[in-house]
Amino acid sequence: MQGFSLVEMLVAMAILALSLGVLYQAAAGATRNVRIDERYTYAVQIAQSLLAEYPALPPEGVSSAGVMGDFSWQLDSSPWDAADSVGSQARAVAPVELLQLVALVRWEGSGTREVRLTTVVPERAFDPPPEPANAF
Repeated sequence: MQGFSLVEMLVAMAILALSLGVLYQAAAGATRNVRIDERYTYAVQIAQSLLAEYPALPPEGVSSAGVMGDFSWQLDSSPWDAADSVGSQARAVAPVELLQLVALVRWEGSGTREVRLTTVVPERAFDPPPEPANAF
C-alpha cells in the first residue's frame, strides 16, 4: 500500500494545528511586548524633557502636573539630602543649595504603569534688582 492512512493524516493535521497555535501566541506576545516597550520609551522621553526644562530651580522649588496624550505627568522638587545619597562630605563641597527634581509619568495599560526619573539641580541664585542710576 502506498500513501498515508486517514489516521496518519488526522494526526499530522492535529500536530500542525497545535504548532501554528503556539507560533501565533509567540508572535502576539512579541507584538504586545513591542507596544509596551514603545510606551515606556515615550514616557521616558516625556520625563527627560520635563527635567531638561529646569537646569536650575527657584528657591521655592517647582510643583506642577499635566496631561500629554494618554500620559499624565507630575514634576516635584524637594531639598536634596546629600547625606542619604553620597555621604556627608558632599554637603561641604556644594557652593549652592541643591534640590532634588522628580519627574513621574503615568499611563494606563494592563494596569497603571509609571516611569520615575530623578535628578539633582542647583537652586537658581537670586539676582537683586539693579541699583537706580544717580540723576546727578
